Amino acid sequence: MSLTIVMYASLFYFGFVQRGGVYDDLRVKLTQTMLNSLVPAIEFYRVQHGQYPESLEVLRESLGPDTFVSIYDTQSVELGSTPQTFYYERIGADHYLLRGRGMDREPFTTDDIVPQLPSSSTGAIGLLLQRPEA
Repeated sequence: MSLTIVMYASLFYFGFVQRGGVYDDLRVKLTQTMLNSLVPAIEFYRVQHGQYPESLEVLRESLGPDTFVSIYDTQSVELGSTPQTFYYERIGADHYLLRGRGMDREPFTTDDIVPQLPSSSTGAIGLLLQRPEA
């Protein structure tokens, strides 16, 4: 029984508390997958409503409780903290920014994660990977 407690405590510590190593790589891959699945949901929202959502919370409400699409950034989760949503900003009527905030929880830094889509699909969607020049 003690061995089981130690094993589960170790898994909890290495999975949720410790930073660095294989679990960080897994968090990055999970975040990337979640971002990639969020883009079609945002685009589908535009088809249904004629515009991009004001926020990810609005998108989540429109999807309903039985969806597998998540708006929470797994890369910035810390023990005891409230989960942050991905960074989302609607730019005008036809574009939006979407990215994972990374470990520092700040958008537009070097550790951000952006959606990776096939190059053939990026021309028909409103996703911007960088802020437009003013």
